Amino acid sequence: MKYNPNEIEAKWQKYWAENQTFAAVNNSEKPKHYVLDMFPYPSGAGLHVGHPLGYIASDVYARYKRHQGFNVLHPMGYDSFGLPAEQYAIQTGQRPEDTTSVNIDGGFDKEGNKIAGYRKQLDKIGFSFDWAREVRTSNPDYYKHTQWIFIQLFNSWYNKDNDKAEDISTLVALFEVNGNAAVNAVCDDKIAPFTSSEWNAYAKEQQQKILLQYRLTYLAETEVNWCPGLGTVLANDEIVNGVSERGGFTVVRKKMTQWSMRISAYAERLLQGLNDIDWSESIKESQRNWIGKSVGAMVSFKVKSESSEVNGEQHYIDVFTTRPDTIFGVTFMTLAPEHELVAQITTPEQKAAVEAYIEKTAKRSERERMADVKTISGVFTGAYAEHPFTKEAIPVWIGDYVLAGYGTGAVMAVPCGDERDYAFANFFKGHPEASGGMPEIKNIFDKDISEAAFGAKEGFQIVNSDFLNGMGYKEGTKKAIAELEALGQGKGKINYRLRDAVFSRQRYWGEPFPVYYVNGLPQMIDAQYLPIILPEVEKYLPTEDGLPPLGNAEVWAWDTAKNEVVNTDLVDHKTIFPLELNTMPGWAGSSFYWMRYMDPQNENEFASKEALAYWESVDLYIGGNEHATGHLLYSRFWNKFLKDKGFAPTEEPFKKLINQGMILGTSAISYQLMCTDNLTIFVSKEVIDKGEDYTKSKINEYYKNRNLSIPELIKISISFSPIHADVSMVNSSDELDTERFKAWREYYKDADFICDDNGKYIVGREVEKMSKSKYNVVTPDDICNEYGADTLRLYEMFLGPLEQAKPWNTAGISGVFGFLKKLCRLYFDEHNLIVTDEVPTKDNLKTLHKTIKKVADDIENFSFNTSVSQFMICVNELSTQGCHSRAILEPLAIVISPYAPHIAEELWSLLGHEGSIATVPFPVFEPKHLIESSKEYPVSFNGKMRFTIELPLDLTKDQIEEIIMKDERTIKQLEGRTPNKVIIVPGKIINLVG
Repeated sequence: MKYNPNEIEAKWQKYWAENQTFAAVNNSEKPKHYVLDMFPYPSGAGLHVGHPLGYIASDVYARYKRHQGFNVLHPMGYDSFGLPAEQYAIQTGQRPEDTTSVNIDGGFDKEGNKIAGYRKQLDKIGFSFDWAREVRTSNPDYYKHTQWIFIQLFNSWYNKDNDKAEDISTLVALFEVNGNAAVNAVCDDKIAPFTSSEWNAYAKEQQQKILLQYRLTYLAETEVNWCPGLGTVLANDEIVNGVSERGGFTVVRKKMTQWSMRISAYAERLLQGLNDIDWSESIKESQRNWIGKSVGAMVSFKVKSESSEVNGEQHYIDVFTTRPDTIFGVTFMTLAPEHELVAQITTPEQKAAVEAYIEKTAKRSERERMADVKTISGVFTGAYAEHPFTKEAIPVWIGDYVLAGYGTGAVMAVPCGDERDYAFANFFKGHPEASGGMPEIKNIFDKDISEAAFGAKEGFQIVNSDFLNGMGYKEGTKKAIAELEALGQGKGKINYRLRDAVFSRQRYWGEPFPVYYVNGLPQMIDAQYLPIILPEVEKYLPTEDGLPPLGNAEVWAWDTAKNEVVNTDLVDHKTIFPLELNTMPGWAGSSFYWMRYMDPQNENEFASKEALAYWESVDLYIGGNEHATGHLLYSRFWNKFLKDKGFAPTEEPFKKLINQGMILGTSAISYQLMCTDNLTIFVSKEVIDKGEDYTKSKINEYYKNRNLSIPELIKISISFSPIHADVSMVNSSDELDTERFKAWREYYKDADFICDDNGKYIVGREVEKMSKSKYNVVTPDDICNEYGADTLRLYEMFLGPLEQAKPWNTAGISGVFGFLKKLCRLYFDEHNLIVTDEVPTKDNLKTLHKTIKKVADDIENFSFNTSVSQFMICVNELSTQGCHSRAILEPLAIVISPYAPHIAEELWSLLGHEGSIATVPFPVFEPKHLIESSKEYPVSFNGKMRFTIELPLDLTKDQIEEIIMKDERTIKQLEGRTPNKVIIVPGKIINLVG
């Protein structure tokens, strides 16, 4: 019999599908265990070998838990809405739903290229997914529930007294009885107070406008990252170095009316919840920093500019500070360039400079501004604010290091206690652009600040600060807040950096909002009429007048009489109204998908109470750490909201989180000679590595052999342009197939190669991110076709610790494949099964139970790479022992099954068993087989070891001495002498002295 992985794996993958081997049930006597992967976005590029790493790890764990007797839910689906599919549709003229479907199920693209399809690729690797529970976020039967959750958010407010979300009707009831004076809610700032009688007298439209200021999802004018090239708003994590991650287009800051989610209401709960979950400290710290809790005070500074009073209204600059004790050190103030007061308080003399600076700042993303701590820039507005205690005039600046969305968009600058303020003040002191708006730094510490700011919170006394003199940080903070409250210009406050999440996208390929507009006010479509399905459009670009792509739809209006979507031309603003033109962001569908897996066929609700109560939450979640402050934060927010509303059974969605490291590609680099002629010349890395003189000689030789003049540029200096070559054109010796390379691209067809002395062109190697653009992608399909999925699974686990990045090296695959063939040889030879019923030896049992313990411990500790090492040790030992005992090999097949399930199934079947190995109980480790009953002692004479002897460990010193003295080898060594001393340490040494 021969190990044929392709035949074996196809057989068992078919068996699993036909028998629904991995189907989970929603009610079982077995204990439950929910193992989840972050589901993929299905791009046309398909999977490379880096993608399955986390999936293989979770699959090993899920299979192990089934062996342990758990009812395991291990589902898979697709995060199938998103900008890439839309951009591809724009470029190729295809429907995004069609390209997305092909990317998942396989088929052909518009150019006729065959797309393998994610599903076929995943099946080929042998994952134990319950495919009956598959979800796709772009399917109407899925996003129907996304739309329903949006409606629940719209119809809710956050009651700070109860610290939870409540139905909006409870807020209306409070307004009707008491107005809003006593309402303790998370809401917009500066809501005008009203009484119950005023509320009851308001027109319905006015009441709706007020309620929008309290709802958990609301419309507001917001500073966003606008990308004109893509025609949409981008999230911070979709921007790299100030341009869009997709396409590299310019991104600017722009004010737009957007839907937002009031995630800030959950800031404290999101922070405290981190204490209750088993996540890595680095991910927790990322979320803590993103939430950014600060304890301090809110201070109001009166604006003194002549233009600060409009219609008699006095303007104030509100500042949140964590150091109210430094209030007397305020030297200047800085507003975000986007701050709403800037235009109102800027003096005519400074208007041009301020407007120019604002325009310049709009081209930088928030992330870029936050990261740039070295550049100092700003403009004086010409306006002043009044110090609350001294009444001194404080100059007001704008600077791009202050962000409108963080805090109040304003800072009180205390240069003596803050390095950034210190650098800003010193940079502009006496600077022509300061226009006299940068006074001397005020020092309020009994410390020298001539060289740097003093930022410590201890080890100082406050000076030059009136009633705060002589105090420290804690006492000074408390006193400053009390005095500010007495003045009516401040109060103690806890602040969070976490901002409400913009929820609108000017895209087509996303969830439609279940919203229509009456007189400009949003109305929710009744849940019974969901889903509101994406309409057909001719093009996926914004309209000519700048509306989102849905503005191109001919059928996109809501008929309130028929309760259906109708032709846009029928809008009469009486019974037929316009629908929302924006769509939801990519994170909408991924913020509750783990609950949909619990009950995916339920048409009426996203999951039944029974299913939610049974599965509760995810026991193990595996995915990339790039989602730390995106998906993982938003999903926790939605889970907490659904818990408040009585749907989600737990406060946190994911009990344990593991972030798998990245598998890096080994790129192949060819070196193009930079010269002034029209030749395309590549020089071997082997040549370059021998030094400049040798390289010059080889280049001179090349030109001489062709009777060509050497370009002047090369005579002066030799330089190369590194060009990525497709790794498939390079062999294991790093030799490039130059003919394939020339045929690869039209512009390389006439290329020449300066090779090494053996006539070979050797490429350079560079370990970097595996990606299509670097031509270093290795597909799992190729590995599976040549070596089998079990080899791929074992090799990926063997590469190194799950959470670390590691380079891919295809050369190592053959060793793992050889191991599997060696494993098979324990069970069958070229002709027949060779397993016997012989009683296992002590060594056989020791090897098996050592492996059972090691593998079980490793899986529980997610140390998968060391399990693979133990399998290799085990098979080597059993081979050396000549073991073919059924009592050893049956449990061994079970132990290896989570890692190499196909060969395990085949061996189990060959051993005469019916059905799948998948739920056979995991072997029980028996410690007795690892307890040593004897010891091989080194026997020494005067400290020099002469021979060894194996003796039972339970012998006494006297018994050991008696045996040693009667041994023929001892008698020969002593030659009739009697030793002066016999040193015996039971279990360790025997030494005869003299």
